[in-house]
Amino acid sequence: MTDPTAPGDPAAQPAAPAAPAAPAAQPAPPSYPPAPPAPAYSAPGTATGEDPGKTLGIVALILAFVFQLLGLILGIVARNKSKAAGYKNGIATAAIWLSVVFMVLGLILGIAFIVGGAAIFGGVIGQVAEVCQELGPGVWEIDGMTYTCE
Repeated sequence: MTDPTAPGDPAAQPAAPAAPAAPAAQPAPPSYPPAPPAPAYSAPGTATGEDPGKTLGIVALILAFVFQLLGLILGIVARNKSKAAGYKNGIATAAIWLSVVFMVLGLILGIAFIVGGAAIFGGVIGQVAEVCQELGPGVWEIDGMTYTCE
């Protein structure tokens, strides 16, 4: 009897194992959108987005008409914030100039009112003192005006 495992007889050799069956088709994994690109680094002082002093500049411009000192301070702060971010803030610059101009005009008008008031009331006080010197102490009524002199 011959050995069935012997290499001499091809018919006696065992059959090669069958190829494995193809696996069943599996669903594809869900696809996700690609990741956003990494942020680019910029040199300091370059513009990257919205002006950080824009809103503060608008507030400073409005306050320049009403509260000049506060408008001046906020305008300077807004301009410095914009400058640090690399922007030019024309609104803040306008607020600074308007605040200064309105402060100077307010000082001039204030001085004019003080000088004018002193001239008007100084003249009236001088007239009363002159009348009292002529009349002497007491209460006097002249031409419908009452003078009380001491």
